[in-house]
Parts: sequence; C-alpha cells; structure tokens
Amino acid sequence: MAYACNSGTADWLKTLGIAFFLLGSAACSVQPQRASAAPERRAQPPLAAASAATQAIPDPAAPSATLSLPARAAQTAAGLVGSPYRYGGSGPDVFDCSGLVYYSYAQAGARVPRTSVEQFRATRPVPLDAARPGDLLFFRLQHKVSHVGIYLGKSQFVHAPSHGGSVEIESLGNRYFERHLVRVGRLDP
Repeated sequence: MAYACNSGTADWLKTLGIAFFLLGSAACSVQPQRASAAPERRAQPPLAAASAATQAIPDPAAPSATLSLPARAAQTAAGLVGSPYRYGGSGPDVFDCSGLVYYSYAQAGARVPRTSVEQFRATRPVPLDAARPGDLLFFRLQHKVSHVGIYLGKSQFVHAPSHGGSVEIESLGNRYFERHLVRVGRLDP
C-alpha cells in the first residue's frame, strides 16, 4: 500500500524532523560510562584530602530555615530524585539538567538563568576542594559546556541525565564525570 502526501506536508515533516534532531543534539547529553570490573585508580582521588568531601549532604528532614539558600536548592534537587528527564523540562514533574538547577533555586527563593551556558556565565569559579552544597558543577561534553549538576557534599551531586534517564545522585568519583568536570561555580543569588 502506498501513502501519498502533498509536498507542503512533506516539507513540513522534513522541517519538523530537522528541528527535533537539532534540539536533541543540543540537550544535556550525558550518559556516563559505567566503570568496568577493575577500574583504574589514581594515586590520590581528587577529593581525598578536600574539606568539601566531608561536608554534610543537606538533610531532607532539616528545617529549610536553618540552611543557606544554596543548600536549600540542593535539598530541593535531592528530593526530586526519580523525576523523569525531558529536554526543556524545568519542573515540577520533568527536568533537563539546567531546568533542575533553575527549578531548585526558584523553590529556594532565588532567580537563576535557565540554560547551562547562562548558568555557567552567572557563576564565579571556586576550587573543587572549597565546593559547598548548592554549588554548580559544569561538565564539558562535545567541546562545550553542556551539562550541569548541583553539588550535595561528600563528593556527591544531583543531576538530570538525558536519554530516558531520571534525576539521580552521582559521585564525582565516577571516572566519566571526573574527566568531564570543567568548573565548580558558585551563584551569588
């Protein structure tokens, strides 16, 4: 059976297909490679001696009034673990990486830029060993900053990975993220 369509419909479908391809390639495209059974180890893990590695992860049960604004944003993001990824999602039910940051900070009472590139520009760099809960972690994928997560403390961060993933907590000890981390940034909301 043959299907026929007029050229206007075919052009529209072609344009739509190209748009979806471009949107998909611009998304927070992170798929960490899981470590093999015998991963290589560095002589000293990057956060082994760091004071930030021992900072407490914000307790979800802690009264938010006792936490700093960035720590409240981290607490909010951690509470969203399991929420599905969707490109362009900025809550309350679906998120992309920068949308998770945007939503979490908004819930904590701060207005931040919406995209990972704008968020990168809005932060000031801080050393990894000085990272605090709520700081942003930026990752370079495909030669550009294209993924962001929120630092929780103890070498953990929360992020929204793409491609069918959901919001999850990950370790900076994961070699994939360790290799692609380009900056810890602090927002001054």
